[in-house]
Amino acid sequence: MWKIAILTSSDQRAAGKREDTSGRFLHESVRTLGTVVDHQVLPDDEDGLAAQLRAWIAQGVDLILTTGGTGLGPRDNMPEATRRVMTREIIGMSEALREESRKHTPLGMLSRNVCAQADDTLIINFPGSLKAVQELLPVVLPVLDHALSLIHGQTEHKNS
Repeated sequence: MWKIAILTSSDQRAAGKREDTSGRFLHESVRTLGTVVDHQVLPDDEDGLAAQLRAWIAQGVDLILTTGGTGLGPRDNMPEATRRVMTREIIGMSEALREESRKHTPLGMLSRNVCAQADDTLIINFPGSLKAVQELLPVVLPVLDHALSLIHGQTEHKNS
């Protein structure tokens, strides 16, 4: 079982003005994959987001799922925060998420989501919309256990 953390990036949700439906959905949806050890809702501040990501990486969290802050708004900073802590980008996973998003809305091409490895941690950025998270999580769920195993040095390919 993997250690999982959920990070919601939203000024309004952090201020209690909106409910964190996307973060809660992620929290509930990944319980079969591991234990959710933390779930934070933070403002759209790049430094604060990067600091939280770094803290979880240092604590040995295996999987960080983020929601929010991936668009073109002036305070959308999650991709930048993720890039500050990553060691390798997982471009194919990001492309798969955008491809699926475009099937549902042309606005999917505006997503700047990043999927990356940071030491022994996998980080996946999701949009802030509950509908988008519900559409996109099934895209990555089938490969998460294998990706995490590879990151942790278990290099035997299950479906070679």
